[in-house]
Amino acid sequence: MNNFYLLFNEIYKILFLLIPVLVTVAMIVWLDRRVWALVQKRRGPNVVGPFGLLQSLADALKYIFKEIIIPASSNKVIFIIAPIITMTLALVAWAVIPFGENLVLADINVGILYLFAVSSLGVYGIIMGGWASNSKYPFLGAIRSAAQMVSYEVSIGVIIINVLLCVGSLNLNDIVLAQQNMWFILPLFPMFVIFFISALAETNRPPFDLPEAEAELVAGYQTEYSGMMYAMFWLGEYANILLMCALGSVLFLGGWLPPVETEALSFIPSPFWLIFKILFLFILFALVKAIVPRYRYDQLMKLGWKIFLPLSLIWVILTASYLLYFNLLPEQI
Repeated sequence: MNNFYLLFNEIYKILFLLIPVLVTVAMIVWLDRRVWALVQKRRGPNVVGPFGLLQSLADALKYIFKEIIIPASSNKVIFIIAPIITMTLALVAWAVIPFGENLVLADINVGILYLFAVSSLGVYGIIMGGWASNSKYPFLGAIRSAAQMVSYEVSIGVIIINVLLCVGSLNLNDIVLAQQNMWFILPLFPMFVIFFISALAETNRPPFDLPEAEAELVAGYQTEYSGMMYAMFWLGEYANILLMCALGSVLFLGGWLPPVETEALSFIPSPFWLIFKILFLFILFALVKAIVPRYRYDQLMKLGWKIFLPLSLIWVILTASYLLYFNLLPEQI
């Protein structure tokens, strides 16, 4: 009976995290489209529901009732599994994101490594989908995505080292608590900028949406997908975008901590501060899509390997030298 209670408690906590994430993904698409419309002086979603808030629900119903077409020449098993892997990995990564000091599903000591491992595995769903489609455009899109995600994971990993040097821990709670006096965005602002741009490339967001460039590859690795299988890729993509916004908030913007510790702000629950910061970063994501034109693929690779990687490595050396010279290295290191 005790084991059953523990199992029920774990399932309850998982659902308590996943359901809000899925609902937020649906609503964040509405916000994305509204920001684009604002920048381009259009109206955006405004018909279905008040202010168009139910547009995402209408789109979801459309995907549910659409026929799922599986190409006759495709590898059917892998074709079906690919979007499931993409969506699942995007959701399980949220297990280590802390919304408060003790408000996290899995408070593990290697939270950063867990996030890095899960996000790295996400490329497999895209590769499998592109290859299993047995079509040239999806395969080219999958190859592009694999090269792009691997390239920018390297720079993101080096950027995270700067934060870990300042904290001395891989635990996301410890990283947030280390920013009580000063958010890391101030001393590590260049790294925050590079992290933000690398996150755009890691999640295939414009101006780095080359794996699904409609002018060249129709829809890239998603070309042969339809109905709910297409929606799973879509859900995984937006869940990953929100995850990178959450990671940026935890690493550089103090996570659930308020901007200043005052009694006037103490009544606001800690999860709301993290949600505000995630929304702020997501709006920046949306603004970039509305403003910046798409890069060429050679420009994308040059930016990652010849500019971001050397700069982030140099900054690691500077950060370590500064902390060592002033005897500020954490005791754990």
